[in-house]
Amino acid sequence: MALLTSEMPLSAALEQHPTLIPLVSRFGIRLGLGDKSVAAVCAEHGIDAGFMLTLMNTYLFEEYFPEQKLKSFHVSQIVDYLTKTNAYYLQSQLPNIERHLGSLIASGEGENKNLALIGKFFAKFKQSLAASIEYDTKEWFPYCLALSSGAAAKGGYLCAQVPEIPDGGEEDPAVSQLCDLRSIMVRHLGGQYNDNLAYAVIFAIGSIERDIRQHNRIRNRILTPIISALCRG
Repeated sequence: MALLTSEMPLSAALEQHPTLIPLVSRFGIRLGLGDKSVAAVCAEHGIDAGFMLTLMNTYLFEEYFPEQKLKSFHVSQIVDYLTKTNAYYLQSQLPNIERHLGSLIASGEGENKNLALIGKFFAKFKQSLAASIEYDTKEWFPYCLALSSGAAAKGGYLCAQVPEIPDGGEEDPAVSQLCDLRSIMVRHLGGQYNDNLAYAVIFAIGSIERDIRQHNRIRNRILTPIISALCRG
């Protein structure tokens, strides 16, 4: 496992690992980077290079998860990243899937009932994810920030609602829904449909599924324990 370092060109990292492009874009970093190092690009954008590298390596390598290092970053940094990630889901990934899915459904020319069911299943997933993000935005994240700054009383009502950290066998409902949706498409699609559009939807589902898994690692293993400790303290 060759971890990314601050001295390497960020462009080289993105060329080798294109899945990192959406991650760095959440911080306002756009393509056309030349040969600037990760540290140089982060400095230009006012980003903590250590935090960015930790996120990038955590995203890339399942076996890499520097829990203590992540806990050393301020709650505001973690919340800012999670907030940017939620916005990326709503503004980019979900609309992208919807566009492809809409075209896929249209390719059935109204004759493929399976496509309509898949559309309804995705709409249910989107509603569930949007509700979760709304809770984060309006209640959970503001409380985390207030508690970490001392502006919220410890032991408040949200402290009582801090979720239990899921064990390794517990799956996030959103991820489960995406797995089910992909499985339905692969196993039961059938009928009239455009193959390339079906592949595009499946790949897009896989992308957001992976992203949510990594999002949850940061949320459940880092932010939640920090807030739990602050509530107890």
